[in-house]
Amino acid sequence: MSSVAQKKGFGAHVWDFLTTVDHKKIAILYLAAGTLFFAIAGFEALLMRIQLMIPNNDFISAGLFNELLTMHGTTMLFLAATPLLFAFMNAIVPLQIGARDVAFPFLNSLGFWLFFLGAIFLHLSFFMGGAPDAGWTSYASLSLYSPGHGIDFYVLGLQISGAGTLISGINFIVTIITMRAPGMTFMRMPLFTWTSLVSSTLILFAFPPLTVGLFLMLVDRMFGANFFDHTMGGNTIIWEHLFWIFGHPEVYILVLPAFGLFSEIIPVFARKRLFGYSSMVFATILIGFLGFMVWAHHMFTTGLGATANAIFAVATMAIAVPTGMKVFNWILTIWGGSIKVTVPMLYALGFIPSFVAGGVTGVMQATAPLDYQLHDSYFIVAHFHYVIVGGIVTALFGSAHFYWPIMFNRTLNEKLGVLTFWVFFIGFHLTFFLQHFLGLMGMPRRVFTYMDGQGWDLYNMISSVGALMMGVGVILLVINVLLSIKSAPVNRRDYWGDGRSLEWALETPLPFYNFKQTPLIRGYDPYWIEKQEGNKEGMVYAEPLGDIHMPNNSILPLLMSIGTFIAAFGALYSPWGDQAIAGTAESVSPAVSLALLIGGLGLTVLCMITRSVKDDFGYHVHVEEIEAIEKDLAHYRATGKKGGNK
Repeated sequence: MSSVAQKKGFGAHVWDFLTTVDHKKIAILYLAAGTLFFAIAGFEALLMRIQLMIPNNDFISAGLFNELLTMHGTTMLFLAATPLLFAFMNAIVPLQIGARDVAFPFLNSLGFWLFFLGAIFLHLSFFMGGAPDAGWTSYASLSLYSPGHGIDFYVLGLQISGAGTLISGINFIVTIITMRAPGMTFMRMPLFTWTSLVSSTLILFAFPPLTVGLFLMLVDRMFGANFFDHTMGGNTIIWEHLFWIFGHPEVYILVLPAFGLFSEIIPVFARKRLFGYSSMVFATILIGFLGFMVWAHHMFTTGLGATANAIFAVATMAIAVPTGMKVFNWILTIWGGSIKVTVPMLYALGFIPSFVAGGVTGVMQATAPLDYQLHDSYFIVAHFHYVIVGGIVTALFGSAHFYWPIMFNRTLNEKLGVLTFWVFFIGFHLTFFLQHFLGLMGMPRRVFTYMDGQGWDLYNMISSVGALMMGVGVILLVINVLLSIKSAPVNRRDYWGDGRSLEWALETPLPFYNFKQTPLIRGYDPYWIEKQEGNKEGMVYAEPLGDIHMPNNSILPLLMSIGTFIAAFGALYSPWGDQAIAGTAESVSPAVSLALLIGGLGLTVLCMITRSVKDDFGYHVHVEEIEAIEKDLAHYRATGKKGGNK
């Protein structure tokens, strides 16, 4: 039976999502979790901007400000932007390449639950003695001496969450390389699939250095090792190297899928093939490659020496070239096109100048002598928010409108979407444009208050008002999402009318197996080719109708993740930690700590053994069932009524 014809109670729906391995449902889980953490991080930012609205404010304390600052950055990058992009990768990439699911559906589920429980673990710090307070980069010179368990929550939470992200990245690499439909060569893949592939490859190489750094921090704080303690022969700069070898590629892990999403949106609403497809592909690969060669531009002020600074300055300037190629290709796609201005296109048009502004200020900082002046000022805050918000958040909001019909068989309200765009976009520029000047006027970042009479007052007030506008914009988007639940179902293919890639060839709602027959790809923009040739079905098939193999749902990924979650508490409250010995953090008895550690890891290992020993061959959907499901879906699309095949 199709999902349309099934009638389930609330409990059955919850169980379905707890055990699902369907990429479309995992996309919804990523979307919901990412939205939750995006809202939390946005609220933290608003509290900070209210504190900085006027001089000598005492709205929040210095300690709480440091916690909010740390959690805002950590949450936005690791726990909001990353899962929201994974939501679109899960929802769209298998459809774009003509696959029925990802290569490893079980690992897809495991990746989500590890990410989610790691994120929950990190946020429990607010209620269990204090959140991390050493900044989102958690430099060792600060974090080693931070009292309490805040940094321990940071280290353990990111280890668990990062493991989930790494698993998901590997999964997408294998999916894209091995599961493309017949005829889809690498140079016929849509740009979003390409950027997802390169981004996943960056995850594969960037997350291990972070994992190593976090592990060294863990043993430094919990077992008295001295990797980063300069008083005991360690070196705090090692942490900075390990962190930024991950941290700078992380920017591209996030921004490349955003580039890919805009490369899907712009051709649809310019009604033109993407200009310079080949150069866009090679620029994507080059950005991924050069992304690993620029990390020390975050460290110009640490005393690496003139030679190292010069090398990283040149590499940083070089990475602007392929990014500039992309910008010109987007502009040339729009140039001469028959432009249809919709909400997704508004975000795309707003993205180009906003991201260019962020990129230009980044190239400015590639000049090491100038970076000496700008380092740790509000100019830096303005720069990376222009990249992150102007590049990634606009992509997420625009893509939500663009792909909502495919993901939910509903649409977001266009008029409310336009209002959301303008409120958010104006608020964004009010917030961060003036922060460039605050930095040039000498305002340092990470300060919780400031004296009046320095010329900063008006700019900070305007910046805070802009942040409140951004908050209103996000609330409007949430209202739009809630209204869409009650809107009429789309029940059609190619909602925007000018879809080009394969996902638009499918009629909504999608069956759980995506394609009843594997499609045959006959060129770049395969759906556009079929439309031009008058093929009403939107695709030709590479095989006759036959049985479809599908994976079984499983509760094991959730249980494995819960095991790591439990074990993390055993490590957290270890009585052998430096802070526990110093009396600045709570601990439990050795027996309890070991019981939690061994019990949690034992549960994870037991689930792994169960998965290894138990043969799970999935199941087959037979031809008769496929025909019944397709008939059922056709009836629903035609009449809006469920259960037409009973």
